Amino acid sequence: MNAKAPLAQQVGWTELDRKAVDTVRVLAADAVEKVGNGHPGTAISLAPAAYLLYQNVMRHNPADPHWLGRDRFILSAGHSSLTQYIQLYLSGYGLELSDLEALRTWGSATPGHPEYKHTTGVEITTGPLGQGLSSAVGFAMAARRERGLFDPEAAPGTSPFDHFVYVLASDGDLQEGVTSEASSIAGTQKLGNLIAIWDDNHISIEGDTEIAFTEDVVKRYEAYGWHVQFVDWTEGGEYTENVDALYAAIEEAKKVTDRPSFIGLRTIIAWPSPTKQNTHGSHGSKLGTDEVRGLKEVLGFDPSTSFDVAPEVIEHTRKAVERGNAAQAEWDTSYQAWRAANPDRAALLDRLVAHELPADWAEQLPVFEAGKSVATRAASGEVLSALASVLPELWGGSADLAGSNNTTMKGEPSFIPAERSTHEFAGNEFGRTLHFGIREHAMGAILSGITLHGLTRPYGGTFFTFSDYMRGAVRLASLMGVPAIYVWTHDSIGLGEDGPTHQPVEHLTALRAIPGLAIVRPADANETAQAWKATLERHDGPVGLVLTRQNVPTFPRGEQGFASAEGVAKGAYVLLEASSGTPDVILIGTGSEVQLAVEAREQLEAAGIATRVVSAPSLEWFAEQDEAYRESVLPKNVRARVSVEAGIALSWHKILGEAGRAVSLEHYGASADYETLYREFGITTEAVVAAAKESLAAAGDSTPGTESAAPTASGTGDQQ
Repeated sequence: MNAKAPLAQQVGWTELDRKAVDTVRVLAADAVEKVGNGHPGTAISLAPAAYLLYQNVMRHNPADPHWLGRDRFILSAGHSSLTQYIQLYLSGYGLELSDLEALRTWGSATPGHPEYKHTTGVEITTGPLGQGLSSAVGFAMAARRERGLFDPEAAPGTSPFDHFVYVLASDGDLQEGVTSEASSIAGTQKLGNLIAIWDDNHISIEGDTEIAFTEDVVKRYEAYGWHVQFVDWTEGGEYTENVDALYAAIEEAKKVTDRPSFIGLRTIIAWPSPTKQNTHGSHGSKLGTDEVRGLKEVLGFDPSTSFDVAPEVIEHTRKAVERGNAAQAEWDTSYQAWRAANPDRAALLDRLVAHELPADWAEQLPVFEAGKSVATRAASGEVLSALASVLPELWGGSADLAGSNNTTMKGEPSFIPAERSTHEFAGNEFGRTLHFGIREHAMGAILSGITLHGLTRPYGGTFFTFSDYMRGAVRLASLMGVPAIYVWTHDSIGLGEDGPTHQPVEHLTALRAIPGLAIVRPADANETAQAWKATLERHDGPVGLVLTRQNVPTFPRGEQGFASAEGVAKGAYVLLEASSGTPDVILIGTGSEVQLAVEAREQLEAAGIATRVVSAPSLEWFAEQDEAYRESVLPKNVRARVSVEAGIALSWHKILGEAGRAVSLEHYGASADYETLYREFGITTEAVVAAAKESLAAAGDSTPGTESAAPTASGTGDQQ
C-alpha cells in the first residue's frame, strides 16, 4: 500500500515534487543505514517541510551561498543533519550523492551535525540542543541593526536588507532552558523577521515526551509575545501532510512584522516507515534492513537499490539555482539603486563586508595617565565610549549588569522597540545598547548569531563567575571560530564582599581549557585599551576580556623601565627587564596580580637577584607567537620562574616547569574586603618574593623537582 501523498495543491507541487520529497525520505534512511548510526526519523518526517522551505519559501541562491540578501536557515535540530544536507544536495549547493553516502565519516562534507565553514550552505554549527534557535534570535537582531546602519528610512519590506530568518526546532530544543531565555528576548524585541517552526513529534531519545515535557508550548510562546499558529498533520485521525496549511501559516507569519512567529507543526516521526514511525527507535539509530525495505516499498521505490535518485528529480530540484539567480538579479536592482543613493553607507557596507577597520581608528583609543589607579572594567568602558563614533559596527550590552560591567557606550540609544524605553534607557529599533536581561546563556548564543550574520561586532558582559552559565554557547562559538567578544568583569576574589559565590577561582583555567577561545586579562588601563585593539583586529575566534572590579595602578609606560602596552597583542611581553639584562628569575603575572610581581621585583633586585617581570594577559595569544619571540620573553635556560594569579594554578605548570612555583588560590574565597582576602590567602608581594627564592633554589638543584599542583578544597576560604 502506498503512502498518502502530501497535500500541496495550493503550493502547486507536481508529481515530480512529491517524488522528490519521497526521495528525501529514502535518502535519509539509506545514509544512516550505510554508516550504521545517526538520526533518520526526523529527516524522514520533516522531508515535506524542509523541501517546502528550500524549494518554495526561502529567498536564496545556491550559486551564491553568501549573497547578502538571502534568507537565513538554521536547523536547530542539528541531530537531524540530513534534513538540511539532502536539501543542500537537491538545491545545488555543491553536495552530491557521494557526500550523502559518506555521512558521518572521516573527511566528509556531511558530519554528524551541521558545521559552519565545513559544509557550504550551513549558516551555523548546531547540535547542542537549543543553541540554534537561540542564536537565530541573534541573526534576527543583527539583521535589524544592519538595516538601521544602512537603510533606516526604507518602508518595511522594501529594503535590500530586509530578509527572514527561518528555524526548524525540535522538542529537545524547546526543553533546553537557553531557548526559553532567548525566546523571551525575541518577544520583547518584537523581531518580526524571525520565523520558527517547531517539529512537535512527541518523541525524544527516551521515547514519548509525556514523561518530561507536558506544558502547552504554543501558549508559552504566546506568553513570550510571539505570533503563534499550529498546524496539525494528525488532525482528524488520519495522518495528512498538509503542506498547504504549513505554507499558509508561513505566509501569514511573514505578514506579521511586529512579533516573531512560532509555528507548531504536529508530525509523526519517521512516517511512513511501517513499524518504527512514532517510536524512539527511529530517532537516534538506523532503521534496519527490513524497515528500510518496507519504507521503500510503501513509497514505491525499488527496495533492492540504495541512494537511488531519478535524473528527472535532480533536474527538477536543481532549478532552485535558476530561481535563485533570478531572485538575486531582481534584488540587485534595488541594491544598486540603494548604493547610488547612499554612497557613504555603501562605503561602510563595503568595509564591513571586507572585515576591515577604518584608517587611524586606533587613534581614538584613550591613553591613561600613569600614577592613577583605575579598574580595568572602568577603562574598558572608556574605550567603548571612545570607539563609538569611529566603529559603528561595534555594539553590545550586558546581562543586566551594565553599570557594573561598564558596557554602555555614552550617549548611545538602546536597541529596543521605542515603546519599551524606560527612564534609565531610551532607545529605538535600530539602537546600539543591548539589554539581555539576566540570561547569560542566551546572551552567549545571541552574540554568536549576531556575529555569524556577518557585518557587525557584538560584545556582551556579565560577572566572570557567571561565565559558567554561558559555557555551552562559548564552547560552540570557539568551535566555529566566531569572533564574539565577552566582557567578563569582577574577575577574582578582588571583587570582595559579595563572597565566594561571586568570586571566580577556577574560571581562568576552565575557560583556557576551551580550544579556540582566547582569554585576555589585562594588568592595567592601558593594557585594557590594547586588549580591545588586538581583539577588534582579530577575526579568528571569540575573546573573553577578563576585567577587575577593584582599581589597579596604571604603570608609567615608556618610563622607569616599563614597556609599552602594545605587547598585549602578542599575549605576553617583558614589562620590566632585569637590571643585568639577563634574569636570574622571571615573575609572570596577569591582571591585578602584575602589580605584585612589580613590587616583588624591587625587593629581589635590592637583594641582588636579577628579576624580569612578564605581563601575560593572554596565554593563547602568546602560544601563537613564533618560537624566537617566546624564547625572548621566557628563555628556556631561565628555569627559576614564578606565576602569580588569583586563581587555581592548573594552567601555569607547563610554563613554570619543574623548578617553577605558583602563587595562586586553590580554594574558594570568602566575604571580606579584597585587601583582607589577598592578605589572608597569601597572594601578596611577600609570597611572590618567597616563591622566587624557592624557585631559584629548585633551579639550582640538579635533582628534578617534584612540585605538583596544590590540592583544591571545598568550603568557604575563611573556614579552611
